[in-house]
Amino acid sequence: MVKSMVKNNLLLINTNSPVNRVALVENGNLTELYIDRKKIMSHVGNIYKGRVLRVIPGMQAAFVDIGMEKAAFIYVTDVVGGRIPDKIRLYLLEREDNEEEMEEDAELDFDFSDEELEQISMPKIEELISAGDEILVQVAKEPIGSKGARVTGYISLPGRHLVYMPYVDHIGISRKINDEVERERLKQIVEEIRPEDSGFIVRTACISSSRENMIADRDYLLKLWENIKAKWNKIKFPSLIYSELDLVLRCVRDLMNSDIDKCIVDSFYHFREVKDFVRTFMPKYIYAVEEYNGEEFLFDKYDIEHQIDQTLNEKVWLKSGGYLVIERTEALTSIDVNTGSYLGQHNLEETITQINMEAAREIPLQLRLRNIGGLIVIDFIDMESMESREKVLQVFSEISLQDRARHMILPINEFGLMEVTRQRKRESLLKTMTRSCDYCQGRGYIKSFDRISSEIIRDLFKKAPKIEEDVLKLKCNLEIADYLTHNYQKWLDKIADKFVKDVDIKAVDKYHVEKYELYS
Repeated sequence: MVKSMVKNNLLLINTNSPVNRVALVENGNLTELYIDRKKIMSHVGNIYKGRVLRVIPGMQAAFVDIGMEKAAFIYVTDVVGGRIPDKIRLYLLEREDNEEEMEEDAELDFDFSDEELEQISMPKIEELISAGDEILVQVAKEPIGSKGARVTGYISLPGRHLVYMPYVDHIGISRKINDEVERERLKQIVEEIRPEDSGFIVRTACISSSRENMIADRDYLLKLWENIKAKWNKIKFPSLIYSELDLVLRCVRDLMNSDIDKCIVDSFYHFREVKDFVRTFMPKYIYAVEEYNGEEFLFDKYDIEHQIDQTLNEKVWLKSGGYLVIERTEALTSIDVNTGSYLGQHNLEETITQINMEAAREIPLQLRLRNIGGLIVIDFIDMESMESREKVLQVFSEISLQDRARHMILPINEFGLMEVTRQRKRESLLKTMTRSCDYCQGRGYIKSFDRISSEIIRDLFKKAPKIEEDVLKLKCNLEIADYLTHNYQKWLDKIADKFVKDVDIKAVDKYHVEKYELYS
């Protein structure tokens, strides 16, 4: 990973372009990148007044009209008023949806056995809602393909320090807060300040936060909820009642903390918006907000564009001369660790361990930067010593603590393989910034010239007897035409002699290299 000369932590906000981008830079390294195309609006977090269109008992789900092109759908566990205890309902949703775009801070600090779950008397959706009912719902997942948005009746409103859950009587603490004393302190404060029969989740940003800040956050969220309820009574369905913050303010809310030295914004409009937001909700960080007026583009000045380009490469070089190869498939991501030019100075085991430890520092950063989620299989160079494998695992685990996405790391096995599962918080950078190649159709390769030429020769042998004309006419790519005449001329002559037909090749520059056709 290339480093710039800047040695502090920055939040760079680039909105003076067709695409809004927010970059988190730690010690000169780009560690997280958020992109929001202005033409594509996110719906996740939005709250709507909708009407139930149809209840489907067989699926224990219902379709809801919220004003989108496709009807949204809601599961029984998302309908307010069911008989499932709050803790168990939340647990079921998290277990069912652990690969969906859930907030890192929405993780729950409780678990249930299969025996406890079997004893639950599940409600039936037809007992809770009927066609024609007007309901308040929040989008939990964007529409995908032919599916409409997934919605929930259990509203959650995220603030700077807390997430307010008006329908859930529960206090949750982010698992990222691992100090037991701090967890207990925060839980005690929330218990004292929360309204009766409602709940809060304490976000990671709340670490070391004062009671006053938490009360201010609570008051803001309660006022927001009152406004939502007031709108519900005034407007007709289907209507948008509340929109989640846009990308810029959402990143400021979630990423600004005492570790950020500067928050630099390159457009006056968003600079003013960010400054007002910070002054209102996190005034102790107001000193960090700066407007950028330099002649050079903001991301160029801090070497961000170059680092973004690197995220599209499969190969990532390590300082030692070793390298990683990162390959994506539908099912998983594989990462291969290679020695490259690194020779080491002592014995082979030590050399291999050093490269693997360097890879163990770099891979968590790449997962975080590239937004890679799902199953990840890492193929470290084989280490014979159990002690060496444990060293590499420890380094990987320590660096992964910086990752805000939920993840699970399994030990390195005797073959050097490690499995990691990582929460899919949003689309990977590769999918966000690229599209499938029109030329290779997304395969990542094309047939060799020999393979294509051989296919053409076989096709000519098959179809020549069926063509009545004295000339076999072939259209193909310009490069293939050249390759055929220089490397397969004797086969073309054999066809001409056997069938007493000339072979006329017409080169078409615009043809795909694999495309050809025989014609009369």
